Order: sequence, then structure tokens, then C-alpha cells
Amino acid sequence: MAQTWTDIHSHFCMLENSPDEVLQEAAKNGVNRVINIATCKKDIKEVNELAKSLCPKMFCALGIHPHDAGDWDESIESFIREQAPEKHVVALGEMGLDYYYEHSDRETQKQAFRAQLRLAKELDLPVQIHTRDAEEDTIAILDEEGGCFKGVIHCFTGTQYLADNALRVGLDISLSGIVTFKNAKELRDVARSLPLDRVHVETDSPFLAPVPQRGKKNQPAFVVHTANFLAELKQVSISDFCEQIQKNNQRTFAKLSS
Repeated sequence: MAQTWTDIHSHFCMLENSPDEVLQEAAKNGVNRVINIATCKKDIKEVNELAKSLCPKMFCALGIHPHDAGDWDESIESFIREQAPEKHVVALGEMGLDYYYEHSDRETQKQAFRAQLRLAKELDLPVQIHTRDAEEDTIAILDEEGGCFKGVIHCFTGTQYLADNALRVGLDISLSGIVTFKNAKELRDVARSLPLDRVHVETDSPFLAPVPQRGKKNQPAFVVHTANFLAELKQVSISDFCEQIQKNNQRTFAKLSS
């Protein structure tokens, strides 16, 4: 049986080629679905409309990235509430904390993160969480908001502490091309420890192209390189790995299987 993949995290607003061209190239590599990710007030409606027009090849996550945490307001919340029942909206995000760049002050980030977590629980939708240099605060907020979340820590680059506690509160771990990088030994050690039924793969296109595509603009088609690398790392066949990843995606992002 042919392998089929889903790139669960890609930013089509930032890709150079047209969505149709990107999806066609992805399909050649067996990537038949993508989740397009919103980040700010400027792109959230565009992300939503594109997914709506291209579903079921494209789905979307709606939310506000920590870089743009100040964009979170009643109008964004109302828009997400309005769109959440639609079949193309499979998650809330990208939300979280980023203390590396701090494009938004930490308190604003925390407020937007909490608000989106609460909304996700109310709407019974999974979350896609960004966390960088903010592991302890991320876990503290997840605990304070009651734990028992569905979703992923996306583009995971964290420590064993973050992985263990994310799993504890119900989240899965999504790995990007970074895990294939030569200097990512510690990340690979964490990846080896992860239960296979709690793992996802993504590109975070157009960033972080995996080996052997390093230096190129990343795209959903390249998610297969990360998948192949992880199957070898986890010492399972690529067919078994693909089957398990499909199950993980469908369990976490329930609308993918509806």
C-alpha cells in the first residue's frame, strides 16, 4: 500500500509558489493533506479562506503566535468562534510563548496563550503550541489551565523535561526537519524516548528544510525526509511508522478523519 502523509504544520502565506503548485509537488511525495497555520491578525482570514477553498487537501489552525500576542482581541476570538465548527478548521494555533525573540512582552504573551487555551477547551479543538526558551512557564500555564489538552508542541526542539511534561498534560510531540540536523544530538535523544503513538511530523515550511534538502526553502513535500529519518531513528519500518503517524494525526486532529 502506498504511503500517505500529512504535513501538520505549514505556513502557506510565506511560501513562494502558489498553493496549487505546492500541493501538487507534495502529492508527488505522498503528502496528500496539510494543515495551514495562522499566526496573526494580518493572515488569519487568508489562512482560513484558503483552507476552506482547498479542503480536504488543506485544513487550518486559527490562532495568534506569541510574536503577535498583542493582536489577540475580541474580534479575533469572535472570528475563531464563528469558523470553528467548519470542517476545515482542525485546531487552534499557533499559540504559545517565545522568550528568545520577545517580539511581544511576556505578560501579553501569557495572556494571549491562556485565552487561546481556554477557547480551545471550550470549542473542543486541539492546539498547536510554540514554545522557545519558555519551557517552565509553558508547562506552568498548561497545568494552571487544567491540563488534559489535545494537540501538539509543534516543531519540538526542547528538553526531556518539556517532552515528559507535555506528554503528561495530554499533548503529543511534533518533530520537524531540525531532528535531521547534524548538531541535533540532544533532540534525537529526546525523540528516541517518545512513545511512537505520541509522535507527529511536520515541516514548518518555509523554514527548516530537513536533510537532504538543507539550504532550500522548505515545503510540505519534504516532510517525508523527516519521516524516513525518524522511522530509522525509532527502529521501525517506514510503512509501520507511516501507519502509526496517520493514526496519531487522526486521533489528535479528529476532523482529518471525518
